[in-house]
Amino acid sequence: MQQILVVEDESVIRTALRRLLERHDYQVAEAASVQEAESKHSLTDFDLIISDLRLPGAPGTDLIKKAGDVPVLIMTSYASLRSAVDSMRMGAVDYIAKPFDHSDMVAAVERIIADHPARKGESAGSSSADNRVTGIIGNCPAMVTLSEHIRKVSPTDSTVLVLGETGTGKELVARSVHQHSKRADKTLICVNCAAIPDTLIESELFGYEKGAFTGANASRMGLIEAADGGTLFLDEIGELPMEAQARLLRFIQEGEIRRIGSVHSRKVNVRLICATHRNLHVLSAEGLFRQDLYYRINVLRLELPPLRERGKDILHLAEKMLQVQAERLGKGAMELSPRAIQAITTYQWPGNVRELEHAIERAVVLSESSEIDNEALGIDLELVNINRIRGQGIQAPTSYTPRSITSDPNEDLSLEDYFQRFVLEHQDSMSETELAQKLGISRKCLWERRQRFEIPRKKASGSSSRRRKTAS
Repeated sequence: MQQILVVEDESVIRTALRRLLERHDYQVAEAASVQEAESKHSLTDFDLIISDLRLPGAPGTDLIKKAGDVPVLIMTSYASLRSAVDSMRMGAVDYIAKPFDHSDMVAAVERIIADHPARKGESAGSSSADNRVTGIIGNCPAMVTLSEHIRKVSPTDSTVLVLGETGTGKELVARSVHQHSKRADKTLICVNCAAIPDTLIESELFGYEKGAFTGANASRMGLIEAADGGTLFLDEIGELPMEAQARLLRFIQEGEIRRIGSVHSRKVNVRLICATHRNLHVLSAEGLFRQDLYYRINVLRLELPPLRERGKDILHLAEKMLQVQAERLGKGAMELSPRAIQAITTYQWPGNVRELEHAIERAVVLSESSEIDNEALGIDLELVNINRIRGQGIQAPTSYTPRSITSDPNEDLSLEDYFQRFVLEHQDSMSETELAQKLGISRKCLWERRQRFEIPRKKASGSSSRRRKTAS
């Protein structure tokens, strides 16, 4: 059973979070401050620490260095989103904005613990070193593993199959493999199999002799022959026609090619790297891809994670791209606004790294100021939240019936229950501004929630009357 430490000064939130995690089979300990966490617990004994950013005494970010290799998840309000991002730069594994749904918290905990099994002890320095070697940006576990595999695969001459969704950077991986191989000083030929018509793919790959077909007025070398001594990268190999697959299989097996219209074969020494976003195993089972070819190219496999699964790498990539695009377009120093950061880290990015790069470039071109907002990125935050809810199978509430909040404080509270309880218990002693800050929302949002939950704002009584009399 994984052990989690929750550090939160609000007892209601702390208790509700403990009960939520215990219901999902986690062992949970509590603390109200950094000092209490250090004095009562050994921080390195936990699999995960969940801490509020603002705590009495010392901030939650102090736990990042004190916890060593234990991942720290920071809870923060939208108002302090910039501070949350700064905490990630300090080493926090991720952040979650208040108020959060229970499903969001559970999903974040599951993802972080899965990405940090038994606390491998991989330091950020080693991760950075791995990435400097391969040229791949990213320190999430999946990218660190990919970098390690690239280093091991590159020196060999074995065929490599790169798998990943469209836009994840499969060609970048292929180039990294080539650059770190023994053929780095030789040619790298890149071919997008999906971009060449079926009628031309064979002549493009294998070449042809003069007179082989109408219009063949001279002999032409194919791309495989042009890559002799170097590396051939076949992108989207799943789109290759069956006839071309048969000829490619012979090239892999025999190390030779025969131009169209020729009776002679030519020996070639080519290292093959293939890539696809499709499931070749399923395609071969359905007869849409040659099974024998699949077995031939599936020797060394490299898998690229989608951008949405790369955690805080998304923000690092966005900031790096922003710097590059700003310099390229002569815009000077630019930065992401808190809403832009929220949009970047919550959007699903179906187009992956390529979509992020295009969004950053568009934002740099269109932005008049030095700060990039989510609107310049073309991301609608409201639509992102709706899609996230739908994607998790959560029914978004269309109406709300006020409930009586008379339950015991120690019971597991929903987000709506907690909001009502907190407002009812503290509105006599706190101003609207203080209530909003403590809940991590704006005054406007607080007013809207009061209306939705039908919690009227109490009018000032005795003390305010005395203040008015004094003033008069």
